[in-house]
Amino acid sequence: MEYKDYYQILGLERDADQAEIKRAYRKLARKYHPDVSKEHEAEDRFKEVGEAYEVLKDPEKRAAYDQLGAGYQSGQEFRPPPNWDQGFEFHGGGYTEADPEAFSDFFENLFGRGGGFRHYGHTGGARHRFHAEGENTYARIAIDLEDSYRGGKRQITLKHSVLGADGRPEIKERKLNVKIPRGVTEGQQIRLAGQGEPGLGDGKPGDLYLEISFNPHRLYSVEGKTVYLKLPLAPWEAALGAKVQAPTPDGPVNLTIPPNSRDGSKLRLKGRGIPAKEPGDLYVVLDVVAPPADSEPQKEAYRQFSEAFEFDPRSGLGG
Repeated sequence: MEYKDYYQILGLERDADQAEIKRAYRKLARKYHPDVSKEHEAEDRFKEVGEAYEVLKDPEKRAAYDQLGAGYQSGQEFRPPPNWDQGFEFHGGGYTEADPEAFSDFFENLFGRGGGFRHYGHTGGARHRFHAEGENTYARIAIDLEDSYRGGKRQITLKHSVLGADGRPEIKERKLNVKIPRGVTEGQQIRLAGQGEPGLGDGKPGDLYLEISFNPHRLYSVEGKTVYLKLPLAPWEAALGAKVQAPTPDGPVNLTIPPNSRDGSKLRLKGRGIPAKEPGDLYVVLDVVAPPADSEPQKEAYRQFSEAFEFDPRSGLGG
């Protein structure tokens, strides 16, 4: 995936204000509109300009994009850092003239297909006599894997846009207490009713949807409801079998390692994965680790070990 410099596309500096962004977009949109432009690759440029404006006109999207930093070059191979947009509260809806189906992979990886972060539900209300329902808003939060096993409450901080005294949008923070349901999985959404954009007049407020992701863990990796643990073993434990203790997010368990266990083989602990309605499993992946031979007695032990076996680990390579 290639990085896109949206400021460069619109010919702007990174400190450009909203009025400058709007003027630059209108000028370039007129120049490259496929119905009137004779410029080379006008349609592609028109889509690119529309995509850049879709991000920079929106205070939340722009603030999140700016958080990636200015150290990337346009066209450079790019992967967004984990949880890069955590804590930003995005509003749904509101497209430019650009076709949302034609947004680039870069845009969709950052903001989801269509650009309203990810459209999980209703994003607006009908207006009648100056009453209107508030928009739904969307944010991604990262929790620890252990939070999914235990559930509980935690306080989160979200960045969202409000109109300042001068009528311009500005980014503010708000704090919310959120109940994390036991068994929540990565990618699942938590709906906070009435915590989205305020309504107008008698219109009810929108909802806030929180998408869950997991913080990186030093011991475990997660795929859906399945949890993986890499368990180090000494060569003699793998060869002779052993009884060892292994950690799990739900507490330690005692394991029996079968004799002649191979590196990379898995032991399944049924139902000890994410405790969802149908619990996942936890797989212990065996990692056979050879100790270093730093002293002469240790080196001699390895020599005796090599003499005790007629073993060639490269016998299957041929030649």
